[in-house]
Amino acid sequence: MALGASQSAASSRRVTALSRQLIGQNSNVGGELRLCLACRNMGRAEAARAALLTSHPGARVDLLHLDVGSARSVLRAAREVKASNVINMFATAEGLLTQQDRVNADGLQEVFATNLFGHFLLVRELEPLLTEASRPSQVVWTSSSNALRSAFSLQDVQHAAGTEPYSSSKYASDLLSLALNRHLNAQGLYSSVICPGLVMTNMTYGILPSFLWTLLMPIMWLIRIFTNTLTLTPHNGAGALNWLFLQNPESLDPRAKYHSLTSGLGNNYTQPRQMDIDDETSEALYGKLLELEKEIRRQISEEPDP
Repeated sequence: MALGASQSAASSRRVTALSRQLIGQNSNVGGELRLCLACRNMGRAEAARAALLTSHPGARVDLLHLDVGSARSVLRAAREVKASNVINMFATAEGLLTQQDRVNADGLQEVFATNLFGHFLLVRELEPLLTEASRPSQVVWTSSSNALRSAFSLQDVQHAAGTEPYSSSKYASDLLSLALNRHLNAQGLYSSVICPGLVMTNMTYGILPSFLWTLLMPIMWLIRIFTNTLTLTPHNGAGALNWLFLQNPESLDPRAKYHSLTSGLGNNYTQPRQMDIDDETSEALYGKLLELEKEIRRQISEEPDP
């Protein structure tokens, strides 16, 4: 089963684009693929499932309600997943594309919780399914070209005192992927990082007024001749995820970020680029996340039953 976690309409469309590619590839090799779309907005999830079944009537597509910004939702969803079959690939879709932040119901910074910690907690819960040395599994983190070392601090991993929570959370996902490989490769779990490039979705369009995008879009198509990171469509942005699905996990570079790229002629390809990360920082972050996990679990366990 391949599971994709989606928090927004933008990431939902990218997961849908990836799902179409996976189903198509799976049909070509004659395998049996079961997809599980884990989404916060079940209305969008139903629409995505309907679109997939329209184009691929024989596909197996399950839905799972999941809000990775809520620890309780993550733990509840994990119990449902563990009752199903083994997971072959778990892709994390980007949650909040914003540099604005606030504290959520769990007492965590919302961007940190949605873009990093919720996914970490889900992976921790699913380790029994993901760690079978005889049957390798993949975790794929959706990162960004905006994952900046300068935005991240080990003294403030939630970025509560900073002004770039999105950049910090994406750099943290790069670090965490390296740590997961160090700790879990021997158990059959392999972690990778992708960057979808600049994909035009409702999240992207919301950054500027609509009339400016009308003026800019023809220019952006021209700029793509010189800048291959302007993937622009969800289909193109899902290229690296699809490419990773077809690879042997053991052969992938744990220090590389796999970029979805589109040439000026519209040809899609995937390219690995080395990340600006180090073992010491990644290990320190991993330790802090484990401690935070213990604290969150303790808080939840002390709450009265509903």
